[in-house]
Amino acid sequence: MTMRTVAAVDLGATSGRVMIGRVGPGVLELEPVARFPNGAVAREDGLHWDIEALFAHVLDGLAEAVRRAPEIESIGIDSWAVDYGLLRDDELLAEPFHYRDARTARGVEAVHARVPFPDLYARNGLQFLPFTTLYQYRADERLPEADTALLIPDLLAHRLTGASAAERTNASTTGLLDVRTREWDHDLAERLGIPRRVLPPLVDAGTVLGRLRPEIAARIGAAELPVIAVGSHDTASAVVAAPLASPASAYISCGTWGLVGVEIEAPILTEAARTENMTHELGVDGRIRFLHNVTGLWLLSETVRAWEQEDDAALDLSSLLSEAAAVTAPVPLFDANDPSLGAPGDMPARITALLRSCGAEPPAERGAFVRSIVESIAEAFARTLRVVAELTGRRIDTVNLVGGGALNALLCQATADRSRTTVLAGPVEATALGNVLVQARALDGSASSLEELRARVAAAARPVRYLPR
Repeated sequence: MTMRTVAAVDLGATSGRVMIGRVGPGVLELEPVARFPNGAVAREDGLHWDIEALFAHVLDGLAEAVRRAPEIESIGIDSWAVDYGLLRDDELLAEPFHYRDARTARGVEAVHARVPFPDLYARNGLQFLPFTTLYQYRADERLPEADTALLIPDLLAHRLTGASAAERTNASTTGLLDVRTREWDHDLAERLGIPRRVLPPLVDAGTVLGRLRPEIAARIGAAELPVIAVGSHDTASAVVAAPLASPASAYISCGTWGLVGVEIEAPILTEAARTENMTHELGVDGRIRFLHNVTGLWLLSETVRAWEQEDDAALDLSSLLSEAAAVTAPVPLFDANDPSLGAPGDMPARITALLRSCGAEPPAERGAFVRSIVESIAEAFARTLRVVAELTGRRIDTVNLVGGGALNALLCQATADRSRTTVLAGPVEATALGNVLVQARALDGSASSLEELRARVAAAARPVRYLPR
């Protein structure tokens, strides 16, 4: 592989960053150049994403990346799933809604009135999440005005290049992609009253979407670089860089959400899989990510945010986790996926109410309360791993936990203990690494397999091993 230098734009639900990636013989490096906040903004009509601020941050980050590394050859963008922008005549009609906005409840009712959930599952293979894109479309009053809808990474790529396309890994989270054919299910869209025209052409990871518009290239001080479609769903990019050693290896991509699963070649559309709310999201190179979404570090970050508001002072998360690790008495557990925990707000109060509804007394000390959160997330991870093993008939002997959660030693150990499985934590920057590797492979025109890309990751970063106690 020739030495390649690329820029990775990696956008999460609470923050975003731009990184320089270098890939070559014996080299796999990331250099962070910009980090910026992201999150829901409240408008009169609900929760939105401030897409203009987000795009400005991306441009500033890319300008800094080019300043540091003028040899950058391409740009790739990944982000969270399901959210979108509506365009007419290439202009955005309104700020994109945030997936936690309450309007999605109307969409669920409207969709299920026309197509019951079991029928949906048979077509798209997706677990029920009330904010899946098709539910959002049915609640979106401006959809009839649009001539196309672009998911967040595709929307930003359109801003950069003018190209309109939908990369398949993220498109698979909309509920409108046929899980068998991996093409848009136009019949389903029509049954739900979703215009065919809003579904853009599909492309695979590794496709060159277009080149920077001249004014964008001038703004960031670069040539008219290609923008390459990567695994634009951030979990798809993270799983590219999860060093899965064998079919007995599972992954947990842990950040705001914890996505727990394995790779499979063909969908498992059984009644048991539907009942367990398992999902099928497309991965890079046509793989299927058979997984379940578990509420992850969102529970912890929202709890800390509420306490900071209460104290009117910043709190040190590492100190809280140290206090939690020192707790020796058993702590009560709660269902980390309970719907009451999904919206922004006073998380400690909602967890307290949930525990009391189950007859448990919530911990009075903050350290013990944090331990309760961490153990509850780990238990949800462990339960999902057991379900995945049963539904696939696989024996899972290793869990690769990647993403920000890999830094949380308490969570990693609790996951190992509760799943009775070895946890390999890292790389933390798996999403950016996956983004970079797919770009480099496309630039080289290489036929490198996912296994070969993962071997590069394994050679470059040694994980932290947690053995079950």
